[in-house]
Amino acid sequence: MGREELFLTFSFSSGFQESNVKTFCSKNILAILGFSSIIAVIALLAVGLTQNKALPENVKYGIVLDAGSSHTSLYIYKWPAEKENDTGVVHQVEECRVKGPGISKFVQKVNEIGIYLTDCMERAREVIPRSQHQETPVYLGATAGMRLLRMESEELADRVLDVVERSLSNYPFDFQGARIITGQEEGAYGWITINYLLGKFSQKTRWFSIVPYETNNQETFGALDLGGASTQVTFVPQNQTIESPDNALQFRLYGKDYNVYTHSFLCYGKDQALWQKLAKDIQQFEIQGIGNYQQCHQSILELFNTSYCPYSQCAFNGIFLPPLQGDFGAFSAFYFVMKFLNLTSEKVSQEKVTEMMKKFCAQPWEEIKTSYAGVKEKYLSEYCFSGTYILSLLLQGYHFTADSWEHIHFIGKIQGSDAGWTLGYMLNLTNMIPAEQPLSTPLSHSTYVFLMVLFSLVLFTVAIIGLLIFHKPSYFWKDMV
Repeated sequence: MGREELFLTFSFSSGFQESNVKTFCSKNILAILGFSSIIAVIALLAVGLTQNKALPENVKYGIVLDAGSSHTSLYIYKWPAEKENDTGVVHQVEECRVKGPGISKFVQKVNEIGIYLTDCMERAREVIPRSQHQETPVYLGATAGMRLLRMESEELADRVLDVVERSLSNYPFDFQGARIITGQEEGAYGWITINYLLGKFSQKTRWFSIVPYETNNQETFGALDLGGASTQVTFVPQNQTIESPDNALQFRLYGKDYNVYTHSFLCYGKDQALWQKLAKDIQQFEIQGIGNYQQCHQSILELFNTSYCPYSQCAFNGIFLPPLQGDFGAFSAFYFVMKFLNLTSEKVSQEKVTEMMKKFCAQPWEEIKTSYAGVKEKYLSEYCFSGTYILSLLLQGYHFTADSWEHIHFIGKIQGSDAGWTLGYMLNLTNMIPAEQPLSTPLSHSTYVFLMVLFSLVLFTVAIIGLLIFHKPSYFWKDMV
C-alpha cells in the first residue's frame, strides 16, 4: 500500500470516528439539556404555585372592647377562615375610641351606657359585612378601673356589667359576654399580643428543607403595659426560678413551653399614681407645680415602698421581680406619653431622656400652652408628671439601668395592629394559637425571587445551547475543540 493511500485511509477512518463521537456526544448533550429543561420547568411551576396560590376569599371577624379606667376602645380583627390555627394571619382592621370616660364612671348613670357604646358598635356594623354579623364574636374585657370598683362594691360592678351585657346583646353579633379580667390576665394577653405580632412564636422554614428551625432572633419580648389605673410587667426570666407562685404562668405555644413572670401593680397606672401623689400633698390648700423635675422625681419615689423584700429580689411593695431579661415592648400609656415628649427613639439614651424631661418640665406654663395649642390643658398639664413617673417606674421600680434602657422599645402599633392585651385576649378565647407548630410557612420573598431567577436562567441557558446545536452545529463543535 502506497504512502498516499495509507494517508487517505487513515483520514477516512479518523473522520468516521470523529463523526461517531460527535453523534454520540450530541445525543447525550441533548438528553442532558432536555432533562435539565424539564426539571427547570417543573421547579418554576412548583415554586410559582406554592408561593402564589390563591388566597381564600372567606374571612372571619372578631370584636374586642377594651373597657379601661379612662376610656373604652373597640377593636375589629380579621383573618382568613381557612387559617384559624395558622400564625401571622390575624390583623386589626379598625379601631374606634368610645367618646367619654371608662365604664366604671357610669356607676351612677348606668342608663347612659347604651348610648355611650352606640357610635362604635354602629361602626362595627358598617365595617363587618352583614352576612358575617351573626357569626362575629364580641368580647368585652374590663381592666383596672372596674377592678377598683369591684373592690369598692361588687354589687355596683355587677350592675354596670349587667347593663353593658344587655346593651351589647342588642346588636346582631355573637356576643360572648363582658367580664373583668385580672391583672395577671392583662399582663399575659399583652405579652401574647406583641410576641404574636412580632412572629416570636413561629418557626422559620428553610427553602431547601421541610424541617423547621429556630432563628437566632426567637427570644420573646417582655411586655410593659401602662394604663390609667394599673401597670403590668411580663417576661420570660432566664434560668431563674419564679419564687412567687402568684406571678408564674405556663404556656405551650407552637410546640414550645414558656415559663412567664407577670405582675400587675394596681393603682400604679399613670392616673392613679398622680392621685396617690396629690393625696400625699393634700395638706396644702392649693397645689401648684413649680417645674422642678428633681423635686417631682423625689416625690414620686415616695410612692414606691422599697423598705422590705421577702424574696431574693423585689420591684417595690414587697413584690418579687426576677432579673430583667431580653428586649421589652413598652406600649399603651408608656408609648403615648413618650411619643408626645418625642422620646420614643431607640437612639436616645436614658441620660438624654432624663435631660430632655428636665427641660420640658422647666418650661413656663404659658410657653407650654403656646407651643401645644391644640392639646387640651387637662392632658397637657399632666405630661411633666407622666414622663417623670414613667422614668421613675422603669428605673427605680423595675430596675432598668442606663445600659438596659436600650432594650426598651416604645411601641404603638406592630404591622398595623395596636400593641395591647386585646388581640391576645381574642386569640385565647377563639383558640387561634395552637399548642403545636403549623406544618410549614410560605417561602420568604427573597428566597422566592432567588429561586425563580435561578430556574429561569437555567431554562434560558438550556434553550440557547439547544438552538446552537440544531442551527449551528459546526460553530458549536469548533468551540468545543
